[in-house]
Amino acid sequence: MDRPLHHPWWYRKPVVRTGVAFVIVAVAVPLAFAWFGNAERTLRLPAANVTIATVARAPFHDFVPLRAKVVALDTVYLDALEGGRVERVRAEAGDTVTAGQPLVELSNTELELDVLDREGRLIESITQLQAYETQLEQNRMANQKALAQIEYDIVRLQRALTRRKALAVRALESAESQDAVQDELDHATKLQPLQAESNHKQEELRVRQLPQIQSQLQKLQQDLQITHSKLDNLVVRAPVAGRLTAMDLKVGENKNRGERFAEITPDTGNKLAAAVDEFYLGRVQVGQTAMMEASGQLWPLHVMRVYPQVKDGTFTVDLAFERTGPTGLLPGQALQGKLALGADRVATILPAGAFLARTGGDWVFVVSKDGRSAHRRAIKIGRQNAEQVEVLSPLAAGERVIVSDYTGLEHVDRIDLRG
Repeated sequence: MDRPLHHPWWYRKPVVRTGVAFVIVAVAVPLAFAWFGNAERTLRLPAANVTIATVARAPFHDFVPLRAKVVALDTVYLDALEGGRVERVRAEAGDTVTAGQPLVELSNTELELDVLDREGRLIESITQLQAYETQLEQNRMANQKALAQIEYDIVRLQRALTRRKALAVRALESAESQDAVQDELDHATKLQPLQAESNHKQEELRVRQLPQIQSQLQKLQQDLQITHSKLDNLVVRAPVAGRLTAMDLKVGENKNRGERFAEITPDTGNKLAAAVDEFYLGRVQVGQTAMMEASGQLWPLHVMRVYPQVKDGTFTVDLAFERTGPTGLLPGQALQGKLALGADRVATILPAGAFLARTGGDWVFVVSKDGRSAHRRAIKIGRQNAEQVEVLSPLAAGERVIVSDYTGLEHVDRIDLRG
């Protein structure tokens, strides 16, 4: 049976319907936004799958971990001063050698002929200089003899003239003979100062030339020794005592001048070479202390050299033992230790963990007091090492933080921890 339908009063009027719809929308939209827009992105995880650490006030140990290799404190490189054919090998890698010990014998016919030619020319130059020096000495002696002869003639002629004058008074000597003696005396008297002046000038010249000649002779003698030593260089000798390393020569092979034969490690001790992250380049300085573990104990060291070149994100430092280092260290052996960058200082400390790889220390998950959940919180960190992170804000001592890996948690705001 049909019956009439009655609409509500507000439905009968369009204006009223529009107003009601507007009110509904105005109320529903904010409610929906408040409900869905502010919803936390939540993930449920078993509590056993995360690692939780407690923030504390404790000394921050400002250090950087080191992995260093043992290297010889000194290394002497052995190069070929002269090339040639290997005739004899008198030592092998690993042998202990003494300074001056012959290691390799070479032969070089071309070098030998060149040395002979240069020696011949040097000897000829030396002979000429020695002959010139002898000639200067002979000239000096001749000049002295000439002056002495003139002085002798003057004395002799003066005596002869005196006797002739006495005879001439008694008319026993002709005037011509007397004049001849007088002329010879006058001539000798005039020659004496000229010869003396000539001798003086030649002596000054000789005195100036003799040091130059001696210097040139000494230089030629040194050149002669150097030239002859080129043949001595065909016998390669150990420059220092130590252990011979990296030497592999075969009889009959040819080696060029300057080519490396081997290395010698003197018995002067060892040092450590470590690669440090470039982040610490401005903080590592010569003299800083370090500790290395070897032979079951810790050994103090200090930084002796910092190499500023950065390669593959690291730079190298050399460390020397403060005292005698541990015995039995072998080149290439690796040691673990720590390099102190500064003094310990009390700070808010969070144990370092895998979370740093994902967050960079910008945020962490802080566990609630009841331990049932963890909420994401932005933080600010300072210094860090392999074990500790200095927290500047806003974590407080006693709060607990998830420090395990945050992979897959980058877009999560809350973690519900299940027992």
